[in-house]
Amino acid sequence: MKQQTKLSQEQQHAAAHETRQQAGQEFAGADELLRFDAAQTVVPPGIARRLEQSTGGAPAARRSWWKNLLGQ
Repeated sequence: MKQQTKLSQEQQHAAAHETRQQAGQEFAGADELLRFDAAQTVVPPGIARRLEQSTGGAPAARRSWWKNLLGQ
């Protein structure tokens, strides 16, 4: 009897896991959703090339005024 109970609990767990996978994925917040989406999305080569060109010639970030003041 004990084996049957354990087996049925394992079956219930497996069924619940399948249901969660079919229902979709839940995210803790918008940032997590965006990271997941970005990992799944393939950027077309043309867009990747233009993005690289547009950011490649960007000037280096300026130091903060307070870092200059403190000499850091």
